[in-house]
Amino acid sequence: AQATYGPIFDQYTDQDLLTVAANPKALAIGKSLFSTYCTTCHGSDARGARGYPNLTDNDWLYGGSPEKIEETILNGRNGVMVPWEPVLGHEGVFNVVEYVRTLSGYSADNKVALKGKEIFGANCAVCHGADGTGNQLLGAPNLTDDIWLFGGSQARLMETVSKGRTGHMPAHKQFLGEAKVHLLAAYVYSLSKH
Repeated sequence: AQATYGPIFDQYTDQDLLTVAANPKALAIGKSLFSTYCTTCHGSDARGARGYPNLTDNDWLYGGSPEKIEETILNGRNGVMVPWEPVLGHEGVFNVVEYVRTLSGYSADNKVALKGKEIFGANCAVCHGADGTGNQLLGAPNLTDDIWLFGGSQARLMETVSKGRTGHMPAHKQFLGEAKVHLLAAYVYSLSKH
């Protein structure tokens, strides 16, 4: 298979990802690779599912540049949010959740949200930023855009903050090789640009 198909994949490795993403033949190969290797987690339409990112919405935990996407596919990612209920207690978690929901435009009791804002500033801002817009160096999500990896309902956010979350994207460098990953990265990049 490598002797037959290797040269097809290899012909794009010296091209920058933007050039590859603009090539219809390369995108067709990338789409085929995506269908084979990525749909189990990200879905056939690349819109993800609970706990698996939507790759079409231009909301990126670690950055959406072609190079960052390629880096993610090559090396994988491990995301961790610690459980906060042991630290904050149930009421503290509730207050933070109500404040975080206001960052995405939801209404909340003003007194509760103000308490939550104070707790957020002391505990959550170190990863998510003082304004809640996230930190791509850490993979900490933007909490102001109403895009939620595990769901944005009050119940889902209570669960996330109380119990924490872990996420794992496996590295594909050894499994697929750099040439295939290069095509995949160009294809994934193209999904959020149209």
